[in-house]
Amino acid sequence: MEKLSTKKILQQNLKRTTPGQINKLKILLHNVRSMHNVGAAFRSADAFGIDEILISGYTPTPPRPEIAKTAIGAQEHVDWRHEEHPQKHIENLKENNYRLVALEQMTDSILLPEYTIPEQQSICLVFGNEVTGIDEDIITFIDDFIEIPQYGHKHSLNVSVTVGVALYAFLVKYW
Repeated sequence: MEKLSTKKILQQNLKRTTPGQINKLKILLHNVRSMHNVGAAFRSADAFGIDEILISGYTPTPPRPEIAKTAIGAQEHVDWRHEEHPQKHIENLKENNYRLVALEQMTDSILLPEYTIPEQQSICLVFGNEVTGIDEDIITFIDDFIEIPQYGHKHSLNVSVTVGVALYAFLVKYW
């Protein structure tokens, strides 16, 4: 057994087909402050075959050195659109039969392993601010709230970690 070179890894990745409908899954980042979190979201989106990130509010957008540093070029391979107000993204998603699924700890959140993907709808995963979560003005548009089960003393994960965990969980669900 030997370690693969980056060239061989790329060749292997490009031969693969994304499972199920994960390539139709979109990510909405609203009011995410950290450029490093945005860069990591691009990197995870690219790794899982996500073709578009929707950005709104004061979430920083490429090109920015801080985003590129964490994304290591993934921002060049994942389409993205920015709208100041998330309602424009939301209206477009709803018109195209997308279900908005937010990662947020709510009274009736569904634990991520228990969430069932609707058969006839594409999904847009919504991620909010690192400290305050999903803004109140977006909450009314969300179809489902899911949360990552946690068992330790802390009750939150970094946004970039949450994106990666959620995308992996959806990859498994679409497999």
